Amino acid sequence: MRQALGKGLDALLGGEALNNDGANNGGVAIQKIGVDKIIPNRYQPRKTFNEESLKELASSIKQHGLTQPIVVVYDTGLDKYEIVVGERRFRAAQLAGLGEIEAIIHTKLDDKQMCALALIENIQREDLNPIETALGYKSLVQKFMISQNELADFCGKSKAAISNTLRLLTLSMEMQKALQNGSISEGHGRALLMISDEQKRDILFKKILATKMSVRQAENSARLIMSPATKTKKAKSPDTKAFEQSLQEALGAKVELRQGAKANKGVLVLHYNSFDELDMFAERLKNRIL
Repeated sequence: MRQALGKGLDALLGGEALNNDGANNGGVAIQKIGVDKIIPNRYQPRKTFNEESLKELASSIKQHGLTQPIVVVYDTGLDKYEIVVGERRFRAAQLAGLGEIEAIIHTKLDDKQMCALALIENIQREDLNPIETALGYKSLVQKFMISQNELADFCGKSKAAISNTLRLLTLSMEMQKALQNGSISEGHGRALLMISDEQKRDILFKKILATKMSVRQAENSARLIMSPATKTKKAKSPDTKAFEQSLQEALGAKVELRQGAKANKGVLVLHYNSFDELDMFAERLKNRIL
């Protein structure tokens, strides 16, 4: 297990180590239990299990056995063992026809620990799609009042990474489904989030799907949408430049003539650097008028 995730697990388990020696150690023990006594984790973040992948794992279990025990917690009320970590292995063991399975049994896990451990294990294995990960984060934050800083420590991620993943849930349901089925990547999702206008975001989304746009291309397109290139200024005619020059000489100030869409309309701009200078220009104009 990666070190950062290991630290998160230690924090969640209150320092208890998951041992493999079969000893009962601070509420932890290993033994074989019947598969009919095991129930799924109610906080399992993964919503889809690849059937072909499960069959391959089941075939491996038939040949070599289960190389790593699952992790469960005993529910006294149900007289069942609820999976904390290893639901994919459990499902494959069922497909392989095993009657019992080796499990690390906990007796001291609360709901927050179960939810976090299931999420962390899947993140470590990189089995979750971005939306499943985001929903797992959201569940921990909302149900158990965990801050994003605590969540970052638990999962071995930066706070920015947690925040960026959670923001994917603000995308439309169509975009979220595309992230779930792999039509677009998390990088594409983040590029779409760069666009605040939902209609423009949807246009780029459909373009990404139609043209198989790379993440870099999607990011560049999003930047262009949010900061479109400014129109090139129309070059001033010699007559306009001459008129500006004559006014500047008469008033002793910078003058700009900005022509409108129609040639006979526009704006005359007089630049000044102080109120005294503005008063001087006004006096010169008054004298010329009078």
